[in-house]
Amino acid sequence: MDLYMLMPTVSTSFIVISAILVAIGWALIIKGKREAHKRVMICGAVAALLFFIIYVSRTAFVGNTSWGGSDEMKIYYQIFLIFHITLATIAAVFGITTLVLAFKEKFSKHRKWGRVTATIWFITAITGVAVYVLLYVLYPGGHTKPVWEVILGA
Repeated sequence: MDLYMLMPTVSTSFIVISAILVAIGWALIIKGKREAHKRVMICGAVAALLFFIIYVSRTAFVGNTSWGGSDEMKIYYQIFLIFHITLATIAAVFGITTLVLAFKEKFSKHRKWGRVTATIWFITAITGVAVYVLLYVLYPGGHTKPVWEVILGA
């Protein structure tokens, strides 16, 4: 497996791990296990952060992968990708807000935000895996230039 496949595979794995940890954390808080919930949710946030670091690093230094499917399907992929990116951005903002509320011990608000945040994150994780499958399994495409090369005109 080359670098072009390794980094997306690892980063997507972190999305899945994060979603699993959020699901476990949700189950723990329902059972009243606050400390375990806190630890698992922090681990879920760290997994999401690791995904983001790998994704940004890959975009900056390796480049992204272009669509490898048919031109007829490209518009549907792009719409799906925009939906995923929008959800991921919303999930990140909500996730940070939910964590801040927890650390400030505003548990009533944290509880309300947490339910919405977790639901959005589950959808984001599923659509993220779908993007990975589309780009690297079903319709492998070519690779674009790293961002730093585009910026410098290299």
